[in-house]
Amino acid sequence: MQRFEVEYVQVLDTEGHVDTAQMPDLNDDQIKQIYHVMRLTREMDRRLFKLQRQGKIGTFVEARGEEASEVASAYALRPADWMVPSFRESGAYLMRGADRVKFIQSWKGDTRGFIGDEHCRDLPVSIPIASQIPHAVGLAWAEKIKGKKNVALVYFGDGATSEGDFHEALNFAGVLKLPVIFFCQNNQWAISTPRSKQTASATIAQKAIAYGMPGIQVDGNDALAVYKVTREAIGRARDGGGPTLIESLTYRLGDHTTSDDASRYRSEEEVQSWQAKEPIARLEHYFREKGTWTDDYGTWVGHEVAKEVDEAIEKAMAIPPPPPENLFNNVYAKIPPVLVEEKAELEKEWKAIKAEREAKKEGAP
Repeated sequence: MQRFEVEYVQVLDTEGHVDTAQMPDLNDDQIKQIYHVMRLTREMDRRLFKLQRQGKIGTFVEARGEEASEVASAYALRPADWMVPSFRESGAYLMRGADRVKFIQSWKGDTRGFIGDEHCRDLPVSIPIASQIPHAVGLAWAEKIKGKKNVALVYFGDGATSEGDFHEALNFAGVLKLPVIFFCQNNQWAISTPRSKQTASATIAQKAIAYGMPGIQVDGNDALAVYKVTREAIGRARDGGGPTLIESLTYRLGDHTTSDDASRYRSEEEVQSWQAKEPIARLEHYFREKGTWTDDYGTWVGHEVAKEVDEAIEKAMAIPPPPPENLFNNVYAKIPPVLVEEKAELEKEWKAIKAEREAKKEGAP
């Protein structure tokens, strides 16, 4: 009779102490690179949150508190691998080298910001819950058919594990032993639904057992542990070992989105308990324990990420809005007749509006 267990991995505790037996193969420069992008993600969050409150961008989703989970996992990927996000993976995008200006442009509601170069292997954000998970399985299947060694890593939240797409994707990937990593960012809340009401399973990771793949829990606020388990899962997938489900235990310190008020359903005590375990401070504790931290370095990183975000915002805000007819583009391979008529009508109205604006400019004193 088979027996199943779910492993829990933590390398770095909240005080910065390391379990040397679990330490991944990362040098100081690599860890500082991860830390730098975590700080960049936090700064980007802070600035875009303010822009949303000023009415300069639309609804925004913070990654605050989940930086280690996103950045360290994305760091384990190769450029040719696929990264398939939900809607909160700012850190993964930035770690993968996303164009900072286009990243902000997309949050302005301009879909041109999602268009990468021909070599881009990062999919656009996915708003419908769990719908991106089968897409990642399809990408992984295509890579296997082509005989490539590339993998797909797909992110989703704990709420997504209640959707049919999650179960169908895991079943398909398990049967075909596809090179895909299912990365669940269990941030304890699916909007206002707590983890305790999401599933009766003791862990999300154990759901992997039913689909014939390894399931592992990791401290999602521990960048070193996240990198370790993701790297191992990717290596196994590249070698033909099939998929893995990773449950990253983390916490969103902010609201679900800028349209949410988490104080209506979460206690301040709960938030503060997780604040004490937040990932950026934990990595700073690690540097201090090693004797590789200086306040000058921390100040320099802060200056660099602020400068990077400032420059990207300035350029993104200067981009003119897309033409209204973009509403009809990239929706259908062939636009149906009814939308052809609507597009022509919109273009006619927009032409009249522009002519009226020009006439007012010419008549101005």
